[in-house]
Amino acid sequence: MAAVDISPAAALYRRAKYPTPTALVYEGQEFSAAQLGRTAVELTAGLAEQGLRRGDRIAYLGFNSVTFFHALFAAAHLGAVFVPVNFRLAADEVRHILTDSGAHTVVVEEGHRELVESVLGDIPARRHILVDTDPACPAATAPAVLWTPLSALLGPGRPEREPVPLHDDDLGALMYTSGTTGRPKGVMLTHGNLWWNAVNVDSMVDTRSDDVNLAAAPLFHIGGLNALTLRTLLRGGTVVLRRGFDPAECLEDLVQHRVTAFFAVPAMYAALARTPGFTEAELGALRSAVVAGAPVPPQLIKDYAERGILLQQAWGLTETAPFATYLPAELTLEKAGSAGAPMPYTEISLSDPVTGARIAEADTRGEICVRGPNVTPGYWNNPEATGAAFDDAGWFHTGDIAHRDKEGFYYIVDRLKDMIISGGENIYPAEVERVLAACPGVLEAAVIGVPDPKWGETVEAVLTCAPGTSLTLEEVREFAGRHLARYKLPTRLLLVDQLPRNASGKLAKGELRRLVEAEPAADTL
Repeated sequence: MAAVDISPAAALYRRAKYPTPTALVYEGQEFSAAQLGRTAVELTAGLAEQGLRRGDRIAYLGFNSVTFFHALFAAAHLGAVFVPVNFRLAADEVRHILTDSGAHTVVVEEGHRELVESVLGDIPARRHILVDTDPACPAATAPAVLWTPLSALLGPGRPEREPVPLHDDDLGALMYTSGTTGRPKGVMLTHGNLWWNAVNVDSMVDTRSDDVNLAAAPLFHIGGLNALTLRTLLRGGTVVLRRGFDPAECLEDLVQHRVTAFFAVPAMYAALARTPGFTEAELGALRSAVVAGAPVPPQLIKDYAERGILLQQAWGLTETAPFATYLPAELTLEKAGSAGAPMPYTEISLSDPVTGARIAEADTRGEICVRGPNVTPGYWNNPEATGAAFDDAGWFHTGDIAHRDKEGFYYIVDRLKDMIISGGENIYPAEVERVLAACPGVLEAAVIGVPDPKWGETVEAVLTCAPGTSLTLEEVREFAGRHLARYKLPTRLLLVDQLPRNASGKLAKGELRRLVEAEPAADTL
């Protein structure tokens, strides 16, 4: 039997043949599927004229935009590999990604042009395209010797090409990890990985063909792109796309567009809950509020439940495209703190971090491992990292520590590499952070291990507090001591205005460590 074509470009063109709602609402503009498809076809012809071929990599550097999708669909049309680049990276990091990926073409928004120009002599890209077609982007002014305006690649007159049929094993995207453990690695995501995630989501989440999805998380992040957004576009719904996340704007969009599906990381949901008008806002249409990307404080779940919104926790990584587990809405409160059970077409197991032995017992901590059609085949041009991540049975070792209850629901404890060892005892920061986040007056909590002459390491808490609140270490320890063993309690406290986070909304532990080193704890035992 012939393999089924699962190209996202082909799916968009199929949608365009039928009467469906507006496909994309972007910064005041509305686009039908036919309009998106027509521009993608024109861009495909222009990129082909520039020499882009099947298997070549095309990088995109800019904020969320309609042009991001034009480039993604044009890449799929040609069978090229799409490389979305984190727009917050420094020049050296962008240089590494563009060089490591071997990008043939780079598409850049004004505002990021000068950064890319600073590394042009070091990267292999042969074509440099500057976005000049989007009124929401800064006006493009660039040296013609270096840049081709995107508008020059659009318009009729070029020969059109048939979309390349794409199947499970065809490489669709390279998405680079945040690099918290070193240089970012290029996660290879096949079209099968992306497609099977959509199947998993549609099998478990209350998604529908006419969904209205708000996309405010960055699209270069797998959660922002493939949790709900891409499947909504291709299945027939409407995506309300924002260039970035602004809590007040987000709240307005949820109400005005009667958003039904929304993915965000916990920090975004927390900021939204603190926005004036949140308590009174009419959010009755929101039925699929998915939260993932970082540990979810139980207090956040309770706060939203009081508003009648059941946050649905999921867990996964870039390498799982993104979801491997999911907790249905009806279990939000009963299983608060759980990341859910395995997705239907994904296998989960726990292994002993030292011996690698499978853990069958309930309530026993181990490294969470994943296997399934949504799991990456490995890292781009990095056989060492691929070999280290996969065992002989094909399990991908995530580096996350979890335990499973007797009913088969998983609870993510922390990252293996973030574990603190104090006096021979293992302390998982996420466990302590969840408790501290519930302390009255605390807005956000982070915990790291710092050197200690007696215990080897000790716990330092870094907190942000509500206006007018100033906690002491004694107060924090008194509250946390009601829920945690004494050896897990912070012995150092630092109050800050804001916790450092990366563009995906995750806590930037490296920056946090540098902050702690530069600013000694104000309160210690």
